[in-house]
Amino acid sequence: MKSTSGNDGSYTLTVSFALGTDPDINTVNVNNRVQSALSQLPTEVQQQGVTVQKKSSAILQFLVLYSADGQQDPLFITNYAIINILDAISSTPGVGQAHLFAKMNYSMRIWFDTQRLTSLNLTPSDVIAAIRTQSVQAPVGRIGARPISDDQQFQFNVQTLGRLATVDQFANIVLRANPDGSTLLVKDVARVEIGAQNLDSEAPIDGRAAVPLAIYLAPGANAVTTAQAVAATMQRLSKRFPTGLSYLVQYDSTSFVRDTISEVLRTLGEAFVLVVIVVYLFLGNLRATVIPAIAVPVSLVGTFAVLLMLGYSANTVSLLAMVLAIGIVVDDAIVVVENVERVMEEEPDLSPVEASKKAMTQITAPIIAITLVLLSVFVPIAFIPGISGTLFRQFAVTISAAMMISALNALTLSPALCALFLRHTGPRRGMIGHVLGGIDWIRDRYSSGVRRLLRVASLSLILVAVFAAGIFGMSHLTPTGFLPEEDQGAFFTSVQLPDGASVARTSEVTKQIEDVLKEMPAVDHVLAIIGFSLLDGASEPNSALVGTRLKPFADRKAAADSVQALIRQTYAAGAQIRQANVLPFNMPPIIGLSTSGGFEYQLQALEGQSPAAISSVTGALIGAANADPRLTRVFSTFTATNPSIYLDIDRRKAQALGVTISDIFTALQATLGGIYVNNFNLYGRTWQVNVQGEALGGCPDRC
Repeated sequence: MKSTSGNDGSYTLTVSFALGTDPDINTVNVNNRVQSALSQLPTEVQQQGVTVQKKSSAILQFLVLYSADGQQDPLFITNYAIINILDAISSTPGVGQAHLFAKMNYSMRIWFDTQRLTSLNLTPSDVIAAIRTQSVQAPVGRIGARPISDDQQFQFNVQTLGRLATVDQFANIVLRANPDGSTLLVKDVARVEIGAQNLDSEAPIDGRAAVPLAIYLAPGANAVTTAQAVAATMQRLSKRFPTGLSYLVQYDSTSFVRDTISEVLRTLGEAFVLVVIVVYLFLGNLRATVIPAIAVPVSLVGTFAVLLMLGYSANTVSLLAMVLAIGIVVDDAIVVVENVERVMEEEPDLSPVEASKKAMTQITAPIIAITLVLLSVFVPIAFIPGISGTLFRQFAVTISAAMMISALNALTLSPALCALFLRHTGPRRGMIGHVLGGIDWIRDRYSSGVRRLLRVASLSLILVAVFAAGIFGMSHLTPTGFLPEEDQGAFFTSVQLPDGASVARTSEVTKQIEDVLKEMPAVDHVLAIIGFSLLDGASEPNSALVGTRLKPFADRKAAADSVQALIRQTYAAGAQIRQANVLPFNMPPIIGLSTSGGFEYQLQALEGQSPAAISSVTGALIGAANADPRLTRVFSTFTATNPSIYLDIDRRKAQALGVTISDIFTALQATLGGIYVNNFNLYGRTWQVNVQGEALGGCPDRC
């Protein structure tokens, strides 16, 4: 379990389970524990609610909604997305969660004139109480309903204005009614407007205002299938977009997967063609070449059937295993064809059927032995535990299934095809004759060398020991790693300003990073989410996340346009910006397995040390880690110096003046932050009402 507590009052607990467990059962178990803990939580937390959601940590896509002609602002786009897009994406099969960044819910904002309130002997809590009492959903009742007498001829439902919806309705809320009939209204002491509930975040795309939407996979969902379903959903929803509203797929994790699968399929085709050419050159017979060419696709199709039966998919791991399997499955067919041809050449009086039968009596045992030896290598890989086992299990299953089907073909299909296709031929002439003559010469020399080595078997043992020692030594010299970093067509940049920096300062620095990225020819789009830290997973005014999407791989063939080169350029440019720490990082090799490339280290305070002590140890650890030549760009987002203002309330004096602590907190919240009051209905939709207030120094127009 790993939790994150943000300065914005949010708390997120991530519970990770062992591989292979049922995510639905895990969700039920977590929800049961959460329900048992709800009674211990403060009332304010219970009112806000605690949500338990099952999702994968893998980000599938970043969708960006923006106004192409500038007609819609982020406030409108956010609420349009909440009403018309968010639920549709969340209910798409395979989607675990759809999360809006830079979220600006519609709110009724009430800006107090604090001096006016004081002169009228009012407090913000008085305004809040008036709103709560005069904006309620009240079912009034019915007229003429039973148990009235049966001579009643009509029945009516009584309706009245309940929850308020418009600016005028809130502005005309009565705060005080005087004996002379005059009234004091909200608009007399405050300015009322419909605006954004929260302005702590913004997200421009290529310099234009936008609203990004992060889509996470559901556990066990297929990324490619889910991405296609999301694309179909967005295409359907975009037909109803207001004029000027557009969307852009800023980042798609499946684009790298699709390009990889395309390359693997091309490699698969090239390997098959090369195998056919090599077989033809070595056998010198077109009829003989057809037999391995048939055996290979039969084995591969059978392997796909096995994968489907076991619940696996055709992905990069299984397709790469298929490429390797081509060279293995063709060997069994070649052994059969070559031996049948040898028998037919040595005994011309035998028919193809008889030659096939005799040849199979000679090589049946060797084929079975070869298959068992190869299975003894690959089958144990499927039982490796942990993440490594999960990665290599499908690879092992693919290879093992291909070899089993290939051996079965070699014992059944290939001999039958030899009996049908092969014919007695005379000596080869021309180029094929020279090629086969050269192969025979090499074969004879090889056989002669093997016969000599058999007389000194001890030399073979020495050579085996030498090669084993060489393998062991090279394994220690060769750099090791979990998975190599790949160019996935995108990378992220974390921007962190000093503690206490405002959103405006963060936005200014982020624009400098955007300008640097836009000048790179390989960059396609740049998305900045200001006020959010991906590494911490929380809203922070002094942090920003910059997502950079690169141009397609076909347009980035130069080494300088690779993601590693661009990250180095961004890091060098960010080092020149003194106002912030700029940390570009690549996508993890497996999306969802860590936030960035490399590895993550958790420093725990097991003895309850203070944040200052933890910060000191963290700084020393980072310094020592960066001094290690095996590590680079080691950093931490932990800080113990975030400034805050402490209000030391004289509680005795407050009680003596008749002011309760709750009154003080209510006034502070209303003046500095905002208090949730109720919901109101606006144009047939339900919105959140937020009562806001500011001191004179921060209030627009000095209200």
